[in-house]
Amino acid sequence: MTNLLKPILLVEDNPKDLELTLVALEKSNLANEVIITRDGVEALDYLRQQGAWQQRGNGNPAVVLLDLKLPKLDGIQVLRDIRGNAALQSIPVVILTSSREEQDLVNSYKLGVNAYVVKPVEFKQFIEAIQALGVFWAVLNEPPPGSVKPKFMDFAGP
Repeated sequence: MTNLLKPILLVEDNPKDLELTLVALEKSNLANEVIITRDGVEALDYLRQQGAWQQRGNGNPAVVLLDLKLPKLDGIQVLRDIRGNAALQSIPVVILTSSREEQDLVNSYKLGVNAYVVKPVEFKQFIEAIQALGVFWAVLNEPPPGSVKPKFMDFAGP
């Protein structure tokens, strides 16, 4: 039996936050692949299947975990592009940022973000927040009709 899990797209340029997020997702025991992009342009290339990502398989990620402060194209611009593209607009997008600026929060929700999470400073809280996000968006969230709902896999397989 083939288990078709949608990947999680993690858009993060900070090496420390990237490492912590990956550790937290791993501790969640999610079977979903985590795709990493380090700037807004690369994230959109992945989603649009262009550039270095033109050969990737079809389908959208289960969720995009999107930092706001990114090189080349910031998270707000990436979110705007996702929500303006009919093929991408149903993808859940979670802003995962250190920004507590009210304008970032307001702009994100105006553009249709699904959730806005401020990265906790303390390690344990950061790990717990990422684990909860991963489980909710990759497993518990009910995707739109016609998409594949991810499932947990144990070590024995699907």
